[in-house]
Amino acid sequence: MPKKYIKAIDALQEAQKIAFAPFVFQTTVSLKNLGVFDFIFKNVAKGGVTLQEISKELSISEYGLGVLLEMAESSEIVSMDERGRYELTKIGYFLNYNPMTKVNMNFTQDVCYQGLYHLEEAIREGKPAGLKELGNWKTIYEGLSQLKPEIQKSWFDFDHFYSDGIFEEALKVVFRHQPKLLFDIGGNTGKFAVQCCAYNEEVNVHIFDLPGQLKVALKNTADQGFGNRVEGTEIDWLSENPKIPAGADTIWMSQFLDCFSKEEILKILRTAANAMDSDTELILIETYTDRQKFDNAKFTLEATSLYFTAMANGNSKMYKATDLMELVEQAGLEVRDDISLGEFHTLFVCKKS
Repeated sequence: MPKKYIKAIDALQEAQKIAFAPFVFQTTVSLKNLGVFDFIFKNVAKGGVTLQEISKELSISEYGLGVLLEMAESSEIVSMDERGRYELTKIGYFLNYNPMTKVNMNFTQDVCYQGLYHLEEAIREGKPAGLKELGNWKTIYEGLSQLKPEIQKSWFDFDHFYSDGIFEEALKVVFRHQPKLLFDIGGNTGKFAVQCCAYNEEVNVHIFDLPGQLKVALKNTADQGFGNRVEGTEIDWLSENPKIPAGADTIWMSQFLDCFSKEEILKILRTAANAMDSDTELILIETYTDRQKFDNAKFTLEATSLYFTAMANGNSKMYKATDLMELVEQAGLEVRDDISLGEFHTLFVCKKS
């Protein structure tokens, strides 16, 4: 990225924004949760609303509203005219109504905020030092099924927002060769297994995941009427010698490998390669930092890497496509198809070299 010229006074202003960034974030969360953004937006037709009108309608003290709105105005989230009437700026609108921003904010607030305080400790130790704010587990994946409901919801909303939208496109690739047995590695809630069974009446799906998540996935697939075609096996990919059986036509890993370090990814890919024959397809889907069209997407992915560092496992991140290609090759595999999916994702179809 080329160096950008910025005036010293502007650089100082940006530095203060970073220094007080948590204040701006919590101001935004408060205004959103208190219903202030919604009330302001609903009154845009009458030219905005005053602090006194908001206070009366929402039963919030003028003092409390005042400190929040002053910070929001300085951060260009709201604007105030000469009559003292507030309106949402475009930034404020996106903070309150944009679906991607909503899941990002809830994920940051509910899952990551307290734990990020321990980021430096996580960097020094190579462990998810912030995870203790949520529970006593080695990685967050062990505790997903045990998180408080509101935290669990924010985690899954975030995860599904960046995965569910590409399933329809991906299924067309998955079923080009009519696989009869598909291994779903890291089955999560079983959502993809359900979609596979609904898409093709002949496919059987075998889910491999940690015990807590596997239990949830198998219940969900059974509840959808596919219990006779979906089964599962518990697996811990961090164990010394994880194995999966041979026999799958397709092995599916969607937004799975970014949950591991490079060394762990190589072990997983070699395990998959050992279970593959010359016809087996390994399908990898990830959101790569070097494949994003827009800066805000790259920024989101790089922020997510810090979640992995502080909260998830302490050693993984959102990778570049080139990183994964090198690991695929080291595992004795090769990328046969390189397909862009949706706005963020890339699908690799891999086969044995």
